[in-house]
Amino acid sequence: MKYSIRRQLAVVFSLLMMGTILLCWFINNTFLEKYYLKDKQKALMRAYQVMNSASNEDRIGSDEFDIEFQKICGRYNIDFVLLDAKTRTLKTSTYDYEYLGRLLLDNLFGQKNSPDVSLLVEEKSYELRIAVEEKMKTEYMEMWGVLDNGNLFLFRIPLESIQESVTLANRFLAYVGIGSAIFSALVILWVSRKITDPVLELAQISQRMIQLDFDAKYTGKSGRELTMLGQNINELSCTLEKTISELKSANNELQRDIEKKNKIDEMRREFLSNVSHELKTPIALIQGYAEGLKEGITQDEESRDFYCEVIMDEASKMNNIVRKLLTLNQLEFGNDTITMERFDISALIANYLQSADILCRQKQIRVIYSGYPPVYVWADEFMVEEVFGNYFSNAMNHVADEQVIDVKLSVGEKTVRISVFNTGRPIPQECIDHIWEKFFKVDKARTRQYGGSGVGLSIVKAIMESLNQEYGVINYDNGVEFWFELEMAGEHNE
Repeated sequence: MKYSIRRQLAVVFSLLMMGTILLCWFINNTFLEKYYLKDKQKALMRAYQVMNSASNEDRIGSDEFDIEFQKICGRYNIDFVLLDAKTRTLKTSTYDYEYLGRLLLDNLFGQKNSPDVSLLVEEKSYELRIAVEEKMKTEYMEMWGVLDNGNLFLFRIPLESIQESVTLANRFLAYVGIGSAIFSALVILWVSRKITDPVLELAQISQRMIQLDFDAKYTGKSGRELTMLGQNINELSCTLEKTISELKSANNELQRDIEKKNKIDEMRREFLSNVSHELKTPIALIQGYAEGLKEGITQDEESRDFYCEVIMDEASKMNNIVRKLLTLNQLEFGNDTITMERFDISALIANYLQSADILCRQKQIRVIYSGYPPVYVWADEFMVEEVFGNYFSNAMNHVADEQVIDVKLSVGEKTVRISVFNTGRPIPQECIDHIWEKFFKVDKARTRQYGGSGVGLSIVKAIMESLNQEYGVINYDNGVEFWFELEMAGEHNE
């Protein structure tokens, strides 16, 4: 094991470099020349097909054909000449078109099996070959023949010399070799890192385990001795982590149960205290007036009716307190299901105000509510009606001076604010933070007068918090404004 890393690096590096060089040499000697000639042959065939197609469609003289064919000739360095049946030059890409024309005619009427010619393809209408020019001893790949319309053509591409090809191939091999060497060096770095990383990883894991941190796990899968050690450490870490996790979970559950029990006990004590306090007065009144009726304190029918009305009124107040307390209890304990739905808040307010119109006129209250177009929101419609009803009832019970209640909708980009303003005395500043608490009353005598329970704004708070929306109160010199916001559902129609 002492020299295992060095041995692995040497073997991998040698095999990789040898394989890379041999592969490059094999590819160069086997495929480069064939690929070169095949590419030139495809270029000539492409030129022939384009010209033959244009001649059949009588587009030889068009500018569109000239542009297309000049691009092909320029890309592959093709010289060509096109003759009609009377050997007159129709098109050419070179100034030496007369030489190409004579060469074409020589090919048509001369000797085909020249020792300087190597035939590649021979078809009925064309011939493709490699020829050596006598003067310059330059190799050309030539294609000549007859188009479908009878015109004669000759295409010629110069071929580089063998020496230049060899130089090009060697340069190519050098580039490939350098690239392969760089790639091999990167691979060796990667391999060495793969070999040494497990050792460093195990050292880091052991250091974290010393600090009782068991989250780290060994991820190696090589099958060596280090992997076996890492797997054993993983099993030990998992066992310790599982045990500690179970202990923490049990402790957390116990703590939550204790907190929940304490909260329930506190809420139960608070509930019983508040209920007993709120119900004490109406129960005493009911009991007193009922005993008076039983003992016959009053004999006239009008007094008896008065006693009965007091008993009925106090019973109604008790029923209202109990109903609101049950609603608040469900909201605080999360037992009330919230149904998110899309509805028109302006229609909800208009319907509520219409139902409360008779009561407002009896109390000589002037309600200001401008006609609003449909404003759609996402919320629980029943809960929102409960919130607005509490605000409006609160405003009716505290309105004074001009006897005005002003209801407004303010549409924003994402939310709509609903506000209920009533004229009268503002809320004392020291009471602002307490008005949302259960059974809190700013003016106990006035609250007792209209039968308030001090629970309505607590219900508003619970509902708005369950909907995750904002709510609040604003004092003015001539009155108080309560408001809440809801999430818009779609665009507002002006």
